Amino acid sequence: MRKTDLLTDKIRPMYARYLVAATGSALVYSVFGIVDAAMIGNYHGPIGNAALAVFSPIWAVGYCLGLLSGVGGAVLFGNARGKGDEKSAQEYFSVTVLFGAILSVLTVLIIGLFRTPLLRLFGGDDTLIPLCSDYLSPILFALPCCIFVNIWSSFLRSDSAPVLPAIAVIAGGCLNIIGDYLLIYRMDMGIRGAGIATAAGLYLSNLIMLLHFLRKKNTLRLIRVRLGLLRDVVKTGFPTAVNDLALGILAVLFNRQIMKWLGADALAVYGIATLIATIIQCVAYGIGQAAQPILSENHGAGQFRRVRECMRCGIWTSFFFGAVAAALVFLLPEPLVRLFTDPTAELLAISPGILRVYCLSFLFLPFNIYATYYFQAIMKERIALVGSVARGVVLSGALVLLLPVLYGPGSIFWAMPVSEMIVCGFLLLFMVKRQRDPVADDEQYLSRP
Repeated sequence: MRKTDLLTDKIRPMYARYLVAATGSALVYSVFGIVDAAMIGNYHGPIGNAALAVFSPIWAVGYCLGLLSGVGGAVLFGNARGKGDEKSAQEYFSVTVLFGAILSVLTVLIIGLFRTPLLRLFGGDDTLIPLCSDYLSPILFALPCCIFVNIWSSFLRSDSAPVLPAIAVIAGGCLNIIGDYLLIYRMDMGIRGAGIATAAGLYLSNLIMLLHFLRKKNTLRLIRVRLGLLRDVVKTGFPTAVNDLALGILAVLFNRQIMKWLGADALAVYGIATLIATIIQCVAYGIGQAAQPILSENHGAGQFRRVRECMRCGIWTSFFFGAVAAALVFLLPEPLVRLFTDPTAELLAISPGILRVYCLSFLFLPFNIYATYYFQAIMKERIALVGSVARGVVLSGALVLLLPVLYGPGSIFWAMPVSEMIVCGFLLLFMVKRQRDPVADDEQYLSRP
């Protein structure tokens, strides 16, 4: 099979191939959380979903660190390769792997040493913390795999190998599903069994991705690096990482505010809402990851008309997916609740209203995440960072704290739709401005600031 040429192949067919692989793997990656939530919710009841809501910031941290290193390194790798600077490209790959190893060790040590205080900080109480701890025990040493799944997949796409990450994640997801059924139900291990199955799926995904380095088409090499390049990787990857870091911060704020104002039933519904949002966010990452290697390498090579064509593909894809996702949740709230748990009458009574408000954020979320990838890929990190921080921490965090005080407890769930809509307007303004900017030719565009 001919290797994809990011600089000469037609943009739309190439983007479609990358999109299928990236969104497919992203969807299956989210299976880890979906299967765990559905089986844990049916085994333990709503308290199991509440425990997963408390645990969600830990997943956010692992995914955040993987994006920080993986996306940051892959963007710089693609830009360097587009400019013909192969040595710098390999240096960025090597320093990213080193950075991922350092982050992995620190993550395991910090979470392992401060397990109970962290779970309490994330909103757990004396009832939920034992369940969370049972889930965490087998997952703790698989968290490095969560980081490296994102590193390997980012670089494999940049190395014209978008299919292998999809195969790896699908295989890991299938193992997770089988393991969940056997360990949770057949062996009656409950939430601990779900943790073991999830860890096994992560290990398998990493092992399959490592097969790329045995292939003849592999061009990734580990070489001696300059540690100063770490700063460039962090600077470039930070806007995307903020999306997941913010998800963890918001989960903490939401958990604490919901327990303060509404109670455990509302927290269980919020746990289901965040699981659905995680699926949407994973697919949105796939939309951005499909475009990132194409954007990065063509931007580095000065092929700006190709950059603009790829940008348009991503915009239309993200808005279409957001509309479909929001419509499904708005129309089918009760079936979704029943999918994830065995609901009580009280839970069913409050869940449609919460989910129908929260799902309005899905109209804008995919575009906001795609825009972060776009601005990173064209080396406009400041715009990407402002958008990520605004949607993830500043606007949404402020609204989570203020809305229940000003408009009552139920208004807390409007925080995400309002913040996503405002940030969407900000990012779309910059994209439209760039789209309408008249360009005589690529050389003239390249010479502009």
